[in-house]
Amino acid sequence: MTKRLAFGTLLLVSTQLVSPAALAQDTATPPATTTPPAQVETEAEAPADAQETPEISAPGVDVDAGEEIVVTGRNIPNVIRATPQVISVLSAEDIARTGEGDIAGALTRVTGLSVVGNGFVFVRGLGDRYSSSMLNGSPLPSPEPLKRTVPLDIFPTTIVGSALVQKTYSVNYPGEFGGGVINLTTRAVPEESFIQFGGSVAFDTVSTSELGYVYDGGRLDTLGYDTGERDVPAFIREGGLTQPSFTSAQIATLTNAETTLVEANYHLPPNWSGDLNLGHSVDVGSVRLGVIASASVSNSFRTRDATQQDTTDVDGALRSDFHTVLTDNRAVVNGLLGFGAEFGEHKVRWTNVYIHDTLKQARLGAATVYPNSNGDLVVQQNTNWFERQLINTQIAGEFKFDDIKVDLRGSYANTERNAPYERYFSYRFDPTAAGGQGAYVNSLNGLGEAATIAFSELSEDLWSGQADIAYRLPTARPITISAGYFYSDTQRDSFRYDFRYRSYLGGSISTPWSYLRPDLLLSVDSIMNACVNPAGDGCIRLFNVSGADGAAAYNAKLRIHAGYLQAEGEITDGLRATLGVRYEDGKQTVTTSSTQFVGTTIANDYWLPAATVTWNFAPDMQLRLHGSKTIARPQFRELAPQVYRDFESDRLFFGNPQLRDSELKNFEARYEWFMPKGQRITLAGFYKDIKNPTEQVAFFPTNESPLQTGFSYAPSAKLYGAEFEVLKYIPLDTLGSEFFATRRLMLSLNYTYTKSEIEADDTLVPSPIQNGSGTPVLLPANLIFRDGAPLTGQSDHLVNFQVGIEDTESLSQLTVLFNYASERVTNRGPNLLPDIVEKPGIRLDVVARQGVNVLGGEFELKFEARNLTGTRYSEYQDFGDNGLVHINRYRLGRVFSIGASAKF
Repeated sequence: MTKRLAFGTLLLVSTQLVSPAALAQDTATPPATTTPPAQVETEAEAPADAQETPEISAPGVDVDAGEEIVVTGRNIPNVIRATPQVISVLSAEDIARTGEGDIAGALTRVTGLSVVGNGFVFVRGLGDRYSSSMLNGSPLPSPEPLKRTVPLDIFPTTIVGSALVQKTYSVNYPGEFGGGVINLTTRAVPEESFIQFGGSVAFDTVSTSELGYVYDGGRLDTLGYDTGERDVPAFIREGGLTQPSFTSAQIATLTNAETTLVEANYHLPPNWSGDLNLGHSVDVGSVRLGVIASASVSNSFRTRDATQQDTTDVDGALRSDFHTVLTDNRAVVNGLLGFGAEFGEHKVRWTNVYIHDTLKQARLGAATVYPNSNGDLVVQQNTNWFERQLINTQIAGEFKFDDIKVDLRGSYANTERNAPYERYFSYRFDPTAAGGQGAYVNSLNGLGEAATIAFSELSEDLWSGQADIAYRLPTARPITISAGYFYSDTQRDSFRYDFRYRSYLGGSISTPWSYLRPDLLLSVDSIMNACVNPAGDGCIRLFNVSGADGAAAYNAKLRIHAGYLQAEGEITDGLRATLGVRYEDGKQTVTTSSTQFVGTTIANDYWLPAATVTWNFAPDMQLRLHGSKTIARPQFRELAPQVYRDFESDRLFFGNPQLRDSELKNFEARYEWFMPKGQRITLAGFYKDIKNPTEQVAFFPTNESPLQTGFSYAPSAKLYGAEFEVLKYIPLDTLGSEFFATRRLMLSLNYTYTKSEIEADDTLVPSPIQNGSGTPVLLPANLIFRDGAPLTGQSDHLVNFQVGIEDTESLSQLTVLFNYASERVTNRGPNLLPDIVEKPGIRLDVVARQGVNVLGGEFELKFEARNLTGTRYSEYQDFGDNGLVHINRYRLGRVFSIGASAKF
């Protein structure tokens, strides 16, 4: 006779009889709060009927002689269920199913996440400043001067093994936690040796084989590396801060035609990418050693045919109206080299990541309305080179000694951003020129006729380390006590030198020199002779305007010491709690080169408590309650009073040293129903109270200046909302066809509703416009913000839907992906004009993957169709009956790509 005890979905079988709920809790994989985030396992879930338990005897049960007891259970390593915090996990399988080339695109499929601009992830409508990015549990510096967070589109999916998003705070994480933490885990020691290589080609209906603008540059521009043509000259480095002007002989040595001459390309090439991955492992005695390496390269073109307008009028009368065409040529080179060792219960990993991301941009714009143009047409030309680089090396060790677990991590990262030879030209159409025939003129007099050049560099170093220890108490109910120490030291150096070409006499250069195209206008011949009576040192000089609109250089530092204590365990049958507190002390400084645009120091320490209670009220259902306090420090670029051009939005940004830390109170309740084979249904509600939230505010520095973005903070804001997620698999073997015998239908739907409200009264807050006197400009908050307005970056509605057919025994997938994000504010409107709003809209993608085994190798063929809806980018101000002012509007192409890879 056999008795069977079915304990539902068990993660382990115990020889001690306990309640089903307690057993389900006790046997979960180690929770994230007692395991450093780098070590959370996120492999795809095993089939529900996998790994059945062998027959065992169970002491304490009355068994008749000859009877046999079989305890059945299912081993489902479901980290989403096991961890006491609210998390979302993208496994390698999930990432591959989306077909995205970078991790930012893959993360758009996670509940509550949206990607804004060039790869910055927003969690639950909170801007990227409220989210932090980590690599294998260590913080990352950013190669973007505007951000301290990392644009995740620089991480290709080929080097990311999994991505974990934690939406509730636990004290083992840094205290800067608003929307969530995104932890990327690189590929680890391989189970078996392999080599994999592949490539793809993509066609963009707006860019590929269409008109775009390019310029020569250097020999290795295709790979994103400058070969010396854009080196910053010594006289610029030496005199960028102090020298008032440079001679004609000096400026004649600048690289000219290669960085200036824009040409039309009527057949832009297709986008392409290639990657190589390999891994090897070997056993040396009782130690298993492994190495994994990855390299990839890609080159892509994107043309934006944009309408760009702005206004200072309450009725929306246009101040400027540009038709602008921008062509971005982006080249990305990535590399990963990792080493690992496993011996007994111990693991050590050394990971090295290299990312080099360059954008080469040519821009032409024509204005029908423009300040100081006297009603004449104005044409502008820009050529830019934005080179970003990230180097990261980290060592992590995980050591287990019976009931004690020790985790150690150390990391060094360096980021650089170089933007040499940012060139700008403005020509005005003069109907009286050329003998009354009319011509575009640039006499360098500054009235719609100008030529400028800028050089900027940024370098940031980040050292960090963390030590965690967890001890499982020998108590009747499992309780784990953990503690840890965290240290990070970030240092950034940045300079931006701006120069303007002018006649040495201070007026205009003479005709016909002023009729010349940009490269000839600044040729050696023009520099020496473009005036009526050339001086011995020529006609055109380079005047230093660095620091006129902000600090030419700044140094920024952020040093953090933190420690935490946490307890996690079972209170009673089916009820588990995690309680902890973190103490964090941080000092942030910004020091500038300017006596007018000064820096700041922010030194604060905080006690940050967090608590999560999980109730397993049924074998496959649970309820979580969470509360915590966290902070958000201003980013360096939000504090630094230095002008910066963002290539994605095509706008200038300017920091504000008067910002403060934001403080958040976070609350959440979540219901979760876990079903076999990784299926689940979840429903959650969340609420956040934010003190001093930093907001982006648009402004005009002068009547002639283009629209800029600055920063201020509102007195307070509230954010609340709800999430719903369902993941379901439907077997298709009942259809009777052999084709469907091993196939299933995958349905995934998640929806997030978010609402936020700024509270603005007559409390004094800093103006985003600095007066250059070093004295803060304070204004009542209700003169900058509208009371009740939403936070910038927050969409009320986010919808992700995936439906696909996939083979359970081999690689064969067809997935349709639908994404919708409702309107969101990108900037507060200048002078209380309507806010600037982005309309992301609907996006429909299709991804097909098919595996084939040939000659001992695994081959994969992939087809992708992106943005089938042809959704355009739209950013505008709404003036009601007076219509829309299109701040930035352009078509987004439909992208079709084919790719193949082979693995041996």
